[in-house]
Amino acid sequence: MPTLWRRYVAIDPDNQSLSIEQDAAPSPGDGEVLIAVAAAGLNRADLLQRMGLYPPPADASPVMGLEVAGKVCAVGAGVEDWKVGDPVCSLTHGGGYADYAIAPAGQCLPIPANLGMEEAAALPEALLTIWHNIFQRAAMRRGEKVLIHGGASGIGTLGIQMVHAMGGEVYTTAGTAEKCSALEALGAVRAINYKDEDFEQALTDAGLKERINVILDMVGGEFIQKNINLAAAEGRIVNIAFIRGFQAEVNFAPLLIKRITLSGSTLRAQSFAQKTVMTREIREHIYPHLENGSVKPVVDRVFELADVAQAHDYMQSGAHMGKIILRTQEITHYG
Repeated sequence: MPTLWRRYVAIDPDNQSLSIEQDAAPSPGDGEVLIAVAAAGLNRADLLQRMGLYPPPADASPVMGLEVAGKVCAVGAGVEDWKVGDPVCSLTHGGGYADYAIAPAGQCLPIPANLGMEEAAALPEALLTIWHNIFQRAAMRRGEKVLIHGGASGIGTLGIQMVHAMGGEVYTTAGTAEKCSALEALGAVRAINYKDEDFEQALTDAGLKERINVILDMVGGEFIQKNINLAAAEGRIVNIAFIRGFQAEVNFAPLLIKRITLSGSTLRAQSFAQKTVMTREIREHIYPHLENGSVKPVVDRVFELADVAQAHDYMQSGAHMGKIILRTQEITHYG
């Protein structure tokens, strides 16, 4: 195979500025595929990595980017499920902000026929985050009431649809009336503008105090106590981020009285084997809904790779609804 040259986004550690650099594309190792990347998804973890607050694991690529979509252009030893030319979307172990990226074969997913590359790049991180935390860790059951904070995020917009498709009754929070209206159109029974209303009081007034079975929270701070107050007996609360802070004064008495399970997780720290199980279960349970269009990723804006700094600024502003995507290259070959 001739040498492939890739463009990638580099971080200047002195001033956190971004630039487009070039080097030889990596080669896939055992159990890996090399993807010619058409589009890459942005995640808040990328902003933290840029600021030096979320360093990549020692065995990960130092290049930002945790999810991509494109075509397989090379396979490593032992890869049987994928071949050159296959369109895939996948988690990466870093390196997604580039023309070519390595991905573990077990983390690759087929691109549903009704989705383009940019929509497909919005899937992997959100799919696995939601599946693991709501359906594996919190073990949501049909008919249960679920509260998803950060409903307008990529995770939130896909999570609302997934919970609805799997028979849950979903509630959510967002920061504008327009976003709340859009989230209700996606399947939320009620979306609460947390800037105008206290979501705990709004749900209490709706008769839902101590009736929420599962809560997915990426906010933290003062939301921690409110979540505990709203949770039902045997409720499960999962924290995946703490945007408003890791520390809060909390009354844990309801945790005992209601036998609440309070847990947290990050996706990147989990093993490839664990992510492979998630991927397999997602293909079984969620892909039918993706293929029939009842679940569909929401893409807010697409930026060119060279405009990555503007894409980061846009994410930092919080104005987006759904995923922000980087377009990397036009894929016209590899099968």
